[in-house]
Amino acid sequence: MNNEFNINHLQFLVQGAGWTVILSLMAFAGGGLVGFGVALARISRMRWLRWLSLGYVQLVQGTPLLILMFLAYFGLSIMGLSLPAIVAAGISMTIYVSAYIGEIWRGCIEAVPKTQWEAAECLALTPSQRLFKVILPQALRIATPPTVGFMVQIVKNTSLASVVGFVELARAGQVINNSLFEPFMVYMLVAGLYFLLCYPLSWWARKLEDRLLVVRKSVAETKKGIGDVQYCES
Repeated sequence: MNNEFNINHLQFLVQGAGWTVILSLMAFAGGGLVGFGVALARISRMRWLRWLSLGYVQLVQGTPLLILMFLAYFGLSIMGLSLPAIVAAGISMTIYVSAYIGEIWRGCIEAVPKTQWEAAECLALTPSQRLFKVILPQALRIATPPTVGFMVQIVKNTSLASVVGFVELARAGQVINNSLFEPFMVYMLVAGLYFLLCYPLSWWARKLEDRLLVVRKSVAETKKGIGDVQYCES
C-alpha cells in the first residue's frame, strides 16, 4: 500500500465491511436456529431440560465473546482441529448469539397473555399446535423490535473476530493504519462505516417498537371500551 490514503485503501475498508456483514448474517442465522431451540427448552415442561438450557445460557452469557473466539480458534487447534478464521469466528458468534437471542425470544413467548394459552387449550389443540399456531405468531410481533435491536450488537461484536486473524472491518482498518500511521483518519472512516451498517437497524428497531406500542395502546383502549359497555348494560 502507498503512504497516502487512496482508493485502494477505501476499497479494502469496504471489502472488510462486506465480510462484517457476512459474519453478522452467519451469526444471526446460526444463533437464531440454536437460540430458538434454547427458547423452547427454557419453557419446556421437562424440568431437566429447563435446567440444562438455563445452565447453557448462564455459561455463555458469563463468558466473554473474546474467550469464545480464543477457544474456537486456538483451543481446538491444540486438539488437532484447525479451523479457518471465518469458521472459528462464525462458531463463536453463533454460540454467543444463541444464548442472548434465546433469552430474548423466551421472554417474548412468556409475554403472550396466559389467557391465550388457556384459550388454545380449551380448543383441544395439542401442545405443538398451541405453540406454533397460537402463541408463536403473537410472540413474533413482540420479538421483532428487540431482535432487530440485538442485530446491532451482533454487527459491532464482529470486530472481535480480528483477534483470530479474520479480516473484517476493524481488522481492515488496523492493517491500513499500520501502513499509513494515521489512526484518526483511518478509524474515523471505520467508525463511519460501522455507523452506516448499524444506524438503519437502530432506526428500524425504533420504528417497530413505536408500531408495537400503538398496537398495544389500541388493544387496551378497545378492551376498556368493551368493559365500559358491559358495565353500562349491567
